[in-house]
Amino acid sequence: MYLIDLIRNADLPSFATLFREINTDMGNGQIWFVLLLACFMLTVHGMIVLSIAGTFHWLDQKLENRRIYGANFVSYFIAILLIIAVHFAEIIAWAYICVALKVFPTNPQTFYFAGEMYTTVGYGDYSLTEHWRVLPIIISFTGIFAVSMSGAALYSMMVNLLGHSKQNPK
Repeated sequence: MYLIDLIRNADLPSFATLFREINTDMGNGQIWFVLLLACFMLTVHGMIVLSIAGTFHWLDQKLENRRIYGANFVSYFIAILLIIAVHFAEIIAWAYICVALKVFPTNPQTFYFAGEMYTTVGYGDYSLTEHWRVLPIIISFTGIFAVSMSGAALYSMMVNLLGHSKQNPK
């Protein structure tokens, strides 16, 4: 009951008020463009990862039908490398977005920032202006969700590989 009483007495703003204050604090419409880019990047990431996983499953089935064992492990590692390349490309895309928006004065600093935020390492000492303070949250959310999608796809591929090894103990 103490927590409920604490919340009742806290004088919390409404969601509309909170949203308006955050929007005013950001001070620019560019952040909405960045949010749209983040949604677009996640959509593209999902489609690419699905196509990699779909190609793997198709190839895995073909190899199993022809009784070629072991090659599906090679295709799995190629899928891993492709997914890593997609993540690296997304970090570079975030760096280019930040360069275009002039978030940092130097390009290397922008690349390191994008990489740290995307991977949610976040150990760098970056000073952002007030209207870009929400940018790390956006970049880290895209990284978290992209890695989750990739992990799910790699897991489904690994389940196929482990299922084959149980069926064919060669």
